[in-house]
Amino acid sequence: MDSQEKTAMSDEQENLLIKVSQDELNAILRKHKMYRSARVGGSRAQLARHDLSGLDLRGADLSTADMSGVSLNDADVRGAKLDYCTLFGADMRYCDLESASMVRVDLRGACLRGATLIRANMTGVDLREGVLAGTDSKGNIVPLHRGIPDWEAGGANLSGADLSDARLSGAVAAGTNFSDATMRNSKIIRANLTGANFSGANLEGADLTMSQMSAANMRGAILINASVNIACLEKASLDGAMTNLPLGPTAKDMELPLEEMLRRHAAWVVSNGKSGVAMDISGHDMRGTKIFARACLTLMKAAGAVFYGISLVEAQMQAANLRNADMRYVNGERVDVRGADMTGTRLTNANLRGARFDPLVLPEGGSVVSNLSGANLRYANLSGVNFRQAKLRNADLSFANLEDADLEGADLTGTNLMGARLGTAQKEAIAGLKR
Repeated sequence: MDSQEKTAMSDEQENLLIKVSQDELNAILRKHKMYRSARVGGSRAQLARHDLSGLDLRGADLSTADMSGVSLNDADVRGAKLDYCTLFGADMRYCDLESASMVRVDLRGACLRGATLIRANMTGVDLREGVLAGTDSKGNIVPLHRGIPDWEAGGANLSGADLSDARLSGAVAAGTNFSDATMRNSKIIRANLTGANFSGANLEGADLTMSQMSAANMRGAILINASVNIACLEKASLDGAMTNLPLGPTAKDMELPLEEMLRRHAAWVVSNGKSGVAMDISGHDMRGTKIFARACLTLMKAAGAVFYGISLVEAQMQAANLRNADMRYVNGERVDVRGADMTGTRLTNANLRGARFDPLVLPEGGSVVSNLSGANLRYANLSGVNFRQAKLRNADLSFANLEDADLEGADLTGTNLMGARLGTAQKEAIAGLKR
């Protein structure tokens, strides 16, 4: 095909879409906001087969809008609310959807090549295959976005996105980045996931039946109760993946019931070691345990233990040894880990709102600082956390929520804060620490 034919095809392709300027889009957004508020003069946004490529939709509310076949190529949609939108057959290549809310969005047949959906909420999204057609100047039925070659399907960046209960059956997502994404109970049947990155992703209860997953990166993925029947996993890497099989001794393997061990440990703490027995669950798989919330776990030894998904709400874990423990998805609201050794601990997607990591003051004088050197806290909720003087050397806090966190005196040498949510006070504290 020569250049003239390519130009003609491009022009014909553009004629299938209605080009919208930024001013026109802003007017549509204002009316849609009024419609959402049931105000007189409002109207639902009708953006089907419109060209919004390169436009600014940051923070816009387009919930329930019809955007079938829309072009959002290279558009800025960060923080927008698109809940229950119809984006069937949309061209969303290189669209920035970071932190967007996309609950129950119809994305069938949408092209997300190069799109960024970091920290997006995609609960119940429908990403199944589909094709939206239009009519060219000769009356022929053609794909609406004919400029998208087959190799451009897939390859989006959905790292850290919430895809719980999403429907991706038949989706073409070859090379897509799903690292650290939450994909619980997703339906991903007969999908093309060749070379996709699922490292650290939570696929608990997901159905991957008959999917093509050759050369996929599944390192550290959570595959509890996941179905991979007839799925092709040739050359896929499953190193460190968490399945239904225990990763070490469990509570059932202990000599005493866990409740009794907790009672004896509490007695040991209260008596300063004169009675009771210190608890050591290093290397144990404690998944499913339901008695650690508000428990006395001070000075507990739990190096390399697995606490995935359990509740540690208001637990007393001062000076505990939690080196290299797996604490992904724990609910640790207001947990007290002052003076704890959490070197290399995995806390991805953990809820640690209001937790205490400030120094533990000793009765005889002096104090012990919390050590989170090399810890992984990607996408963790760290709002209101007290990190005063904590060691966070080389820790990964990328995309974590640090709003209202206290970082005074914290050691942030080599800390990764890329994409982290920071309030004004946190930004000033970090700037002061770097001076």
